[in-house]
Amino acid sequence: MARLARTDGLTDIQQEILSTVREFVDKEIIPVATELEHRDEYPTQIVEGLKDLGVFGLMIPEEYGGLGESLLTYALTVEEIARGWMSVSGIINTHFIVAYMLKQHGTQEQKDYFLPKMAAGEIRGAFSMSEPALGSDVSAISSKGVRDGEEFVLTGQKMWLTNGGSSTLVAVLCRTDEGHPEGTAPHKSMTTFLVEKEAGFGEVRPGLTIPGKIEKMGYKGVDTTELIMDGLRIPADRVLGGETGRGFYHMMDGVEVGRVNVAARGCGVAQRAFELGVAYAQQRQTFGKPIAQHQAIQFKLAEMATKVEAAHAMMVNAARKKDSGQRNDLEAGMAKYLASEYCKEVVEDAFRIHGGYGFSKEYEIERLYREAPMLLIGEGTAEIQKMIIGRRLLEEYRIQG
Repeated sequence: MARLARTDGLTDIQQEILSTVREFVDKEIIPVATELEHRDEYPTQIVEGLKDLGVFGLMIPEEYGGLGESLLTYALTVEEIARGWMSVSGIINTHFIVAYMLKQHGTQEQKDYFLPKMAAGEIRGAFSMSEPALGSDVSAISSKGVRDGEEFVLTGQKMWLTNGGSSTLVAVLCRTDEGHPEGTAPHKSMTTFLVEKEAGFGEVRPGLTIPGKIEKMGYKGVDTTELIMDGLRIPADRVLGGETGRGFYHMMDGVEVGRVNVAARGCGVAQRAFELGVAYAQQRQTFGKPIAQHQAIQFKLAEMATKVEAAHAMMVNAARKKDSGQRNDLEAGMAKYLASEYCKEVVEDAFRIHGGYGFSKEYEIERLYREAPMLLIGEGTAEIQKMIIGRRLLEEYRIQG
């Protein structure tokens, strides 16, 4: 079958990886996704299959047991998985943000200990910035880490933790005033802690509680939780990079990877919505012919396909920019903004093409219609992306003199 959103310049290895993942999605994810999503059931068998494929080690260097692939390969893999079920790509995303942060900023001891287990899927990662009262304002973080000898004592409440229950390692951002005099800019007094825990809910280690799953409109299956720290003791050697005050920079670097991931998810969901829409339009008949032959529907299909192609191109560009070692916050912001907005529009058009049947839980488009809004918020709202884009454009186009 013909496909939109093809990517030029891929190696044979990249093509083989994507072909394998796509086959897995078609056989193991799409047939069961809607049923599992309606039950809000964690996709254990799917996750085990992805572990067997090596997906959890995709971007982890070969020296630590991973495949050592690029962000582009990872993003295209996520696009394929999200095409099957967006929640599964969310399970992978937080894992890879933590693995990326460890690879880029961890001490050698931290890399040696965590990365091989993460590559094998034995340790599953999650990361935690948001809190109940701060929204997009990371500088307003109130969770604290206070040194006590060779340990830090962590106190505070975190929110919107993807994989909160199923993860066994959480990168947690807290405020640490150690070595930072009063009046220091908030982003210079934050630290990322590597918190190991048991999978599950309730008190998962002394001083750390995962209360339970947050009920959501969509994005089901994957567990989204709070995280409560009350006198949680963490050894000083579990400060990411071994140095306090660098947490904001660690997290922002990880979020750039996350924004490419969200863009890829938007591309995957939009691709699936287009597939469903174009197929249904050729099957459903009105006034004696398939609705695909009506000009109004052809216009919709043309707009949907163009948006799928445009979002994919921007996502690929952002990933390749990051892979080249260049700053990519502008490209990642643009890709995340465009892909999430276009995803919403393509899904809605596919929903409209389905007519009344789109409102039925028997049709897959109903699930996509509830999933797409999460992409408008995750890894920064559209308004945050536009702030980032605007500031970077003014840097690039600053008038001299």
